[in-house]
Amino acid sequence: MFASGSSSTGIYQFGGGGGSGFWSAVLQPPSKAALAFTAVAGLALFAAIYYTTASGRLKSPWSRWRRKSALTHQQWRSLFTPDGRLHDGVNFLKKVRSSGVDPSIREEVWPFLLGVYDLNSSKEEREVVSAEKKKEYEKLRRQWRKLQKQSNGSFKLNETGGTGQTGDSGSLIQGKRTCSSEDVVSVSEDVVSVKESISKEEGSPDAEFSDDPSSELLEGGDGGSRRNLGTDVSALNSESSDSDSSEDPVVIQGSPSSETGEKNDSDMHKKENVSPSSTKVQSKLPTTEDFSTWQRIIRLDAVRANAEWIPYSPSQAALSDAEARHLAEAVGLKDYDHLEACRILHAARLTAILEAYVLYDPEIGYCQGMSDLLSPIITIITEDHVAFWCFVGFMNKARHNFRLDEVGIRRQLNIVSKIIKFKDCHLYRHLEMLQAEDCFFVYRMVVVLFRRELSFEQTLCLWEVMWADQAAIRYGIGKSAWIKIRAPPTDDLLLYAIAASVLQRRKLIIEKYSSMDEILRECNGMAGHLDVWRLLDDAHELVVTLHNKIKTSF
Repeated sequence: MFASGSSSTGIYQFGGGGGSGFWSAVLQPPSKAALAFTAVAGLALFAAIYYTTASGRLKSPWSRWRRKSALTHQQWRSLFTPDGRLHDGVNFLKKVRSSGVDPSIREEVWPFLLGVYDLNSSKEEREVVSAEKKKEYEKLRRQWRKLQKQSNGSFKLNETGGTGQTGDSGSLIQGKRTCSSEDVVSVSEDVVSVKESISKEEGSPDAEFSDDPSSELLEGGDGGSRRNLGTDVSALNSESSDSDSSEDPVVIQGSPSSETGEKNDSDMHKKENVSPSSTKVQSKLPTTEDFSTWQRIIRLDAVRANAEWIPYSPSQAALSDAEARHLAEAVGLKDYDHLEACRILHAARLTAILEAYVLYDPEIGYCQGMSDLLSPIITIITEDHVAFWCFVGFMNKARHNFRLDEVGIRRQLNIVSKIIKFKDCHLYRHLEMLQAEDCFFVYRMVVVLFRRELSFEQTLCLWEVMWADQAAIRYGIGKSAWIKIRAPPTDDLLLYAIAASVLQRRKLIIEKYSSMDEILRECNGMAGHLDVWRLLDDAHELVVTLHNKIKTSF
């Protein structure tokens, strides 16, 4: 009754007027342009639904920053003034936080992130400080050798008997021999003398590490890397002959005195972290037995280090077998015949730097897991003294993971627990039911900073973003600088990432796991199955929503 006729297409036209009405226009076949537009809109809608359901939520504002390319060589060079000074440290840290560092410039960038170089230092200032830092490192190496000689044979046991001669598995906690009072007195005197000796050498502000982080800007490129490696070869070669008869006192550094550095702190440089340099000589001084134990475990861990790092350091991987063995002999390494040349070099460098660190921070000494943190650093940093001070900068925060009283570990597990509780009360109640609310199942992630759960490259990316956060806090860069990114810098980014990795598996944990052991197996099985950038996206989203709440809960 409403139809006025039909068109040639067989579609009835309504409204009369010979098919010229409104409905006639609407019912005309769509044009090709309209079809294309509809198809594109449909794909966009499908993509939006897919990405929303894939992650269980819309992507966070942080993730829109995350997908940018890493800091490139050209961008890095553009950040410097003609005298080699960073003219915009804030943007430098922003770039690293949002996208990481290109592998070709990591060796130059990392010392800035780890506090070895001051962000405001010139190239000339860094060169002066680098020379001083090299002397300090070499002195620690001489002191280690002299300590071995003055330990009445008990410390030398490892030199003649090789590593692991007792059949020990390398665990730090074990039964100890009773040390004579003479041993304890001798080592105690060494502890005091090292602090006096190193403190005198660091009378200049530039020589203070933890409070005035600055050093030489390393030259990049394969040629530079090879040259740096050669420098280290000569330094290690000199270990067997340079100063065994020197007049350096045998000293154990509880860390350099911080008095000078504090006088020269910039207003922007905050003292958030308590480093060894700000502590007094401990009441319970390490004994000869402690150093003997540390030496044995260091060497066991050094020769056990895997070869995952090799593709990331071709200059070190190209070392000849003869050169590698010579370096191993220079540090007294044993039981390395089964290793290829590049892994012998890696083990020798691990040994030398970790032994120096034992003297630098005898309160912590050496614990298993520390070699996992050093290995990526010596892969990227080819000069041993620079790698040592980068490791010291890293350990300023991580050293608390290796305290025997585990106070630092318990604090961090408590933070992870609170993040989960505030973010997902349903998951937290399930953990409480399993008596797992203390989050002990992420213990390994905390101790070695995700090193076992992530690939080598993923580890470097996570650490770089974490170091950029810590550098921003160290230099007192305020929240206003991060408004566009929203997530403020935090010393605890690692813990937010750990909590995020658990929250990503909330459904599995709630529905299928009925004991903490099952959750522990799930966490240990994450290796190779994590997306580091999604992990950082989720971690920063947690920082945005929970950072202030977590801070006020302590």
